[in-house]
Amino acid sequence: MSFHIYFDLDGTLTDSFEGISKSILYAVDKLGHPRPSNEYLRYCIGPSLYDTFPEMVGEELTLKAVNLYRERFDKIGWCENKPYEGIHEALSSIADAGYTLFVATSKPRINAERIIDHFEMRPYFERVFGSEFDGTHTNKIDLLKYAIEEIPGTFDRAMVGDRKYDVMGAIANNMRPIGVSYGYGSIKELINAGTDTIASSPACIKEKVESAFSINH
Repeated sequence: MSFHIYFDLDGTLTDSFEGISKSILYAVDKLGHPRPSNEYLRYCIGPSLYDTFPEMVGEELTLKAVNLYRERFDKIGWCENKPYEGIHEALSSIADAGYTLFVATSKPRINAERIIDHFEMRPYFERVFGSEFDGTHTNKIDLLKYAIEEIPGTFDRAMVGDRKYDVMGAIANNMRPIGVSYGYGSIKELINAGTDTIASSPACIKEKVESAFSINH
């Protein structure tokens, strides 16, 4: 049996709050709407912008808000970002143990590729899966379904992420859900979504991966 591990990007591989929050505020300011709270801005890291902007600017201005967000994010927001301490070592250790690694993020694939390259994570990953600018694959369930279809075969798969969307996407696609509690979700959110396999730091991910796969082996 071969093992495929999919990693979320924001809140799992990198701390992207600064770039994402500033780009959201840029869009909201341009449209003349009230600024959301910091708590809501943290909530926005994980779900699709198409799901969060309607609550800030209304359905009719969502597409314009997304375009304004990208105007800033594509220029500077993507690099207002930093890898979590220990994540390179964690990825190296997991890859060296024989697991095949992928990225699966609702962020546009082009931006995800750029971030992975910028922070020198490319050697660890076989492929980067993300959404498209037209909104395709922004839902984590759909994204993971697409990723599995792109690489068919008899593989045991796991999804590592910090939000309920990662857990729900994994469960819907018969993958092992592995949460991380150092990102933007909470332990309660991850447990309620369906997993009690949770890493408290990047250094703990390998152990949780091995634990998840040993359940039925």
